[in-house]
Amino acid sequence: MKITPVLFCDKIEPTIPFWTERLGFEKIVEVPGDEGIEFVIFQHGGVELMFQTRASVAKDVPQIAAEACPRPGTFIEVDDFDDVLKRMEGADVVMPERTTFYGMREILVREPGGNVICFAAKI
Repeated sequence: MKITPVLFCDKIEPTIPFWTERLGFEKIVEVPGDEGIEFVIFQHGGVELMFQTRASVAKDVPQIAAEACPRPGTFIEVDDFDDVLKRMEGADVVMPERTTFYGMREILVREPGGNVICFAAKI
């Protein structure tokens, strides 16, 4: 199991030098958008961190944009997605299962503490 924080911001470009130059992270994924970069993944050793713009969240998953953007979400990559689907039966699903263009099966749920969690598995 792997847990990756997803941090929300207005613009990603200012975060890049902080994480890469100052802290030694490598930018391993970048998703461009109409207004600049919408999403990035930074990695350093076994540590991974994601950033997504608030505008991108509003476009991608509008049903959580207003509540999720003030606080980070959590992206949990799992080996057995079907097992996760079974375990999420009866949970507060905010985005049903989908397959992304970047090769992941994902589902978003709101856990009892109110936090939005994305469970995902590589296809």
